[in-house]
Amino acid sequence: MAGVAFLDGPRARLAYAHTPGEGPLVVFLPGYKSDMEGTKAVHLEAWAQARGRAFLRLDYAGHGQSGGAFEDGCIGDWAADAQAVIEHVTDGPVLLVGSSMGGWIGCILTRRLQQVVGFVGIAAAPDFTEDGFWAGFSDEEKRKVMEEGVIYLPSAYGDPYAVTRRLIEDGRENLVLRSPLPMPYPVRLMQGTEDEAVTRETALRLLDHIEGPDVRLSFVKGADHRFSEPANLAMIEDAITGILG
Repeated sequence: MAGVAFLDGPRARLAYAHTPGEGPLVVFLPGYKSDMEGTKAVHLEAWAQARGRAFLRLDYAGHGQSGGAFEDGCIGDWAADAQAVIEHVTDGPVLLVGSSMGGWIGCILTRRLQQVVGFVGIAAAPDFTEDGFWAGFSDEEKRKVMEEGVIYLPSAYGDPYAVTRRLIEDGRENLVLRSPLPMPYPVRLMQGTEDEAVTRETALRLLDHIEGPDVRLSFVKGADHRFSEPANLAMIEDAITGILG
C-alpha cells in the first residue's frame, strides 16, 4: 500500500495516498462517512500498483485520517477537499471513480477540472441531500433540522448519520441534476439491484442527465450498495481499463 501523506487543505489537514505511475491518474472518491481504507479504494490501489498505473485515494475533512469534524462538513467542502488533493498531486489527466456520495462529488469535479478524461460512478448518489434526506423527511424532521441544526438518522453501515442544516443548504448549492452535466468522455455507471441506499431511479436519472457520446449504465442483479464482492471489483477494474485503453 502507498504511504499516507498529508496536505493542508481549505479547512483541515487532509490525508491521501498517492501511487506514482503511468497516467492518467485514477482517483477514488469515497462515499458519505466512508474513507480511503475501504475495500474498493484499497483493492483498486493494489490493482493499479500491479499494473504501474498512477492512483490516488483520499479522505475528505472529517473522514478517516483527515482532520476536522464530520458534522462540520458538507458537499461543497468535501468537493473542495478532493479538488485540493488532486491539484496538489497532478496537473495531468485524471479518471474519477466515485462511490455513492463520491459519485456526486465526482460530478461536481467534472465541472471544475479541465483534465478529466473519464468518469466511473459506483452506486452514484447525486443530489442525495435534497432528493433523499430532505424529500424523505417528515414535517417534524424538517422543522428539527432547520431549527435545531442537526438530526440523526439510523444507518445500516455504522453509526447514525448526522444530517445538519448546513449539509442540506449547501447541498442545494451543489445540485448536479438540475442543470447541464456535460461529460465528453467515456462514462461508466454501475448499480446493484439490491442497493437500499441508492435507487434504480437515481441511476437512470443520472444516465439520462449526463450529456456525452459514450455513457453506459450497468445493473448488477443481487449487488448491494457496497458493491465490493469480487465480481463487483472486477467489473470496476474492467470499466477503468476500458476507459484508459
